[in-house]
Amino acid sequence: MELLKVENLSKVYGTGEARVEALKQVSFSMQRGEFGAVVGASGSGKSTLLHCIGGLDEANAGKVFLNGKDLFAMGEEERTVFRRQHIGFIFQSFHLIPELDVEQNIIFPLLLDYKKPDQERVEEMLKVLGLADRRKHLPGQLSGGQQQRVAIGRALITRPALVLADEPTGNLDSQSSRDVMDLLCRASRYYQQTVLMITHNMNLTASADRVFQVTDGTLRELGGAAE
Repeated sequence: MELLKVENLSKVYGTGEARVEALKQVSFSMQRGEFGAVVGASGSGKSTLLHCIGGLDEANAGKVFLNGKDLFAMGEEERTVFRRQHIGFIFQSFHLIPELDVEQNIIFPLLLDYKKPDQERVEEMLKVLGLADRRKHLPGQLSGGQQQRVAIGRALITRPALVLADEPTGNLDSQSSRDVMDLLCRASRYYQQTVLMITHNMNLTASADRVFQVTDGTLRELGGAAE
């Protein structure tokens, strides 16, 4: 079942001599539960692509459909609520709230929508993340890998249809990177969530169902990770 559809997405920054075409008519689609990886050099447009798909940045042309709904046809407030309920974001920087403990950081997106956390789901998430014994720790008391796991839990707790991960292992050591990749794979396989991850590390694409490359704002599919 098609979950994400991107049609002729284009994004331009600046004017005149400073004009940069960050994205050039990018089109692709992803099915529910697929794990896709996007690779490309720094400045190739891959982060811009992720931000436009997530509605964090508005494209100059083209459309993004999530579950058949046109993201850019929504008003800003409607898009903000839709994004919060249907898209999970994981960034290289953890963006945790330092005054909140692990469990509070994870359930924070639910509280923004005035939803009561399902304690069974919270317990499951803490167990999957390997953070059950750290639930009352503050971010400053955690390692970088543990903080990233909290950020992943926060992105997954609402069971979003789409998870967008921008260099989620960029600040982590090799073991923590493998742990993060395992968690993202589990989200895709176990919860049937569609995951689209940006990485500069080709080694991390081994877990992906499909691999895309962005070069100077254009996207092409390299095929499955095993190909």
